[in-house]
Amino acid sequence: MNSVKTYTLFTDHDVYLFKEGRHYKLYGKFGAHSVEKDGVKGVYFSVWAPNAKKVSVIGNFNNWNHKDHILFPRWDGSGIWEGFITGLTWGTLYKYAVETARGEILEKSDPYALSWEQNLQAASLVSTTWYEWTDKEWMEKRWKVNSLDAPISVYELHLGSWVRQSNAPDKYLNYRDIAEKLVPYAKEMGFTHVEFMPVMEYPYDPSWGYQITGFYAATSRFGSPQDLMFLIDELHKNDIGVILDWVPSHFPGDANGLHRFDGSYLYEHEDPRKGFHPDWKSYIFNYGRNEVKSFLISNAMFWLDRYHADGLRVDAVTSMLHLDYSRNEGEWEPNIEGGNVNLEAKAFLQEFNTAVYKEFGDGIITIAEESSDFPLLTKPVHDGGVGFGMKWMMGWMHDTLDYFKEAPENRKYHHHKITFASVYTYNENYMMPLSHDEVVHGKASLIYKMPGDEWQKFANLRALYVYMYTHPGAKLLFMGDEFAQTGEWNFTRSLDWHLLEYPVHKGMQTLVKDLNHLYREESAFYENQFNKNGFEWVEADDLENSVYAYLRKGKKRDDILMVVLNLTPKVLEYKIGVNAGTHWEVILNSDDQKYNGSGADADILNEKNEEWMRHPKSITIKLPPLAGIVLRQKKDKKYKLQRIKQHKK
Repeated sequence: MNSVKTYTLFTDHDVYLFKEGRHYKLYGKFGAHSVEKDGVKGVYFSVWAPNAKKVSVIGNFNNWNHKDHILFPRWDGSGIWEGFITGLTWGTLYKYAVETARGEILEKSDPYALSWEQNLQAASLVSTTWYEWTDKEWMEKRWKVNSLDAPISVYELHLGSWVRQSNAPDKYLNYRDIAEKLVPYAKEMGFTHVEFMPVMEYPYDPSWGYQITGFYAATSRFGSPQDLMFLIDELHKNDIGVILDWVPSHFPGDANGLHRFDGSYLYEHEDPRKGFHPDWKSYIFNYGRNEVKSFLISNAMFWLDRYHADGLRVDAVTSMLHLDYSRNEGEWEPNIEGGNVNLEAKAFLQEFNTAVYKEFGDGIITIAEESSDFPLLTKPVHDGGVGFGMKWMMGWMHDTLDYFKEAPENRKYHHHKITFASVYTYNENYMMPLSHDEVVHGKASLIYKMPGDEWQKFANLRALYVYMYTHPGAKLLFMGDEFAQTGEWNFTRSLDWHLLEYPVHKGMQTLVKDLNHLYREESAFYENQFNKNGFEWVEADDLENSVYAYLRKGKKRDDILMVVLNLTPKVLEYKIGVNAGTHWEVILNSDDQKYNGSGADADILNEKNEEWMRHPKSITIKLPPLAGIVLRQKKDKKYKLQRIKQHKK
């Protein structure tokens, strides 16, 4: 006898939108929901399995017997199976037993489950995202923090290895314990946002979370959904935004997951040229299937809605957009236009961006991890763009690291690697990443990418950070890089926080903190960071000395900063052209002793009314070795009064 009763949360309109690919709140319909039917409490289950012969709910409540609780298929051809089971409550373990057209019985976890077990069985849990949020003030003002003319400095971290208990290094901290440590640290360091590597449920730790099985479940490694919400809530109450890594690009072939969910290629593309990822041995979503689009866009909405995320960094966008990504000739099929663009994936990303920005407005931001020069990625969809808010500036990252790896005496041969970025800086809205991918798999930590002895390594990295923080664009720094972690990132253990006992590491951390606060305090660094009015080269061609000088400009005419980089180990007396009626003061020197630099002063030695570098006046600056300095422009009072009088005339 079937113990399931008929019940539905779906309206005809819900089903219509789902089949059209335009239902963006499916998490309120699919999955397991505590409901009441005829005065009796229980759980409503619903799952999409259009090619199944039978679907039943199995769990610890029926001894995992697939014959007792059989769901009902909807009459409308939607492929939805549903039903109500009395007596079940939060915490009940369950799966779906899916009988395929061939008679196989597949035991599948719920694609919409809010919690999963941490074991090989990986059963789903009847759970809830109910939480009493206390971040109303943040939610009302966050549009200012995510604005393109606001400072955006992101601290990227992996929750499992940021910090662990010293007396239990093999155990994870709970989300709440992480909050106790992370919130004051990120606030003191001056980061505006944190970015969490995937917090969605995943079975394989070495994937770092990028092989997701539970797209709607906060990983239970670190606690409950409410524990994660507490962490986000605490960050918000301390004016720190939260960006989540989101992976709509692929999923693993785990027996519990989406692969062959009902015995057919349901979520993945049937053609392996489009549906299988050769690098990651994973499966690629079928972006042309409407129900899959509804699943994915609803998933993005879910994290922005239920978890109050302030942004989504979309992983592996390059692989999504290119049919020939990581494929040899003959291993991919051109699109209907004869090109290599996955037109269905592009349309999906456009729909995703359109939907989330329509729902949440400027309160959120979407960021593409994209390494090609795919056009118009951060331009509006109505103008033919893909609609992302920002894109990672991968070219800048690779060129910059390649340059800084060179010994100083060889840098003159690679001078353009620093200047080249200015050619395309304003093609897109860029975020400048020094991400986790650069400190793993034998690539070495950032500090050990730098050439020379210990002093030179640290001086080089400090100069690199000055360059990064003063270049146009938003910023992203991976955990540990702020204090020059020496070893490559290891996801199985905590960062090497003990390094802060050494002055060189403490000095690096102090510099990053000061750069974050300087970036936030000086509007010239961020007001025009995404338009050409915010940057001007003063000296871009002095390859013999490896010196670079540029201006950063705010919206006010007098809001100007100058950055000078001396990327050789020599102290230089260097003449720079400036405008008449201006004088300058040094406000940051990466060689300062408080950063454990050599302590060489960055002095302005003299000023002359002589034309230099196409400017009517010059100043001579003492440039510390392997250092970056920041100068603030001030107007002479006499000159300012003359300008006011001329303006009045």
